[in-house]
Amino acid sequence: MSFILRWLFALILLAATYNPTPFNFVRWATTSWHEQLPLAVLLGLVLFVGYVIYLRATLRSIGGFGMLLVLALVGAILWVLWDYGLFDLSDPKLMTWVGILALSLVLGVGLSWSIIRRKLSGQYDVQDDDEV
Repeated sequence: MSFILRWLFALILLAATYNPTPFNFVRWATTSWHEQLPLAVLLGLVLFVGYVIYLRATLRSIGGFGMLLVLALVGAILWVLWDYGLFDLSDPKLMTWVGILALSLVLGVGLSWSIIRRKLSGQYDVQDDDEV
């Protein structure tokens, strides 16, 4: 359950930033920044903090190679779905949602990796001394 919540928050973070509907931060900020600049800056900073938390945790837990590996796995799954005719690549809106889903899976796995690894191996991660 904890992985699903972390993944869901990553999905919400990415979709709130940009998605193919009119309801996202990028479209709202580009059309309303001159009227509501303080609110646009505040919401942009809130999103930025969310990205810093997720990206830092992901880079520390699985690293850049791990991120590429998770993306490659998601890409291979999508390739298989496309090869069997279950997935259509011609719809740009669908592809945007697939990209958001793929990136959210990377961030969700990155944030949950210590928990997943502990459950699989029974070993706890050791904290760095400089963060205590």
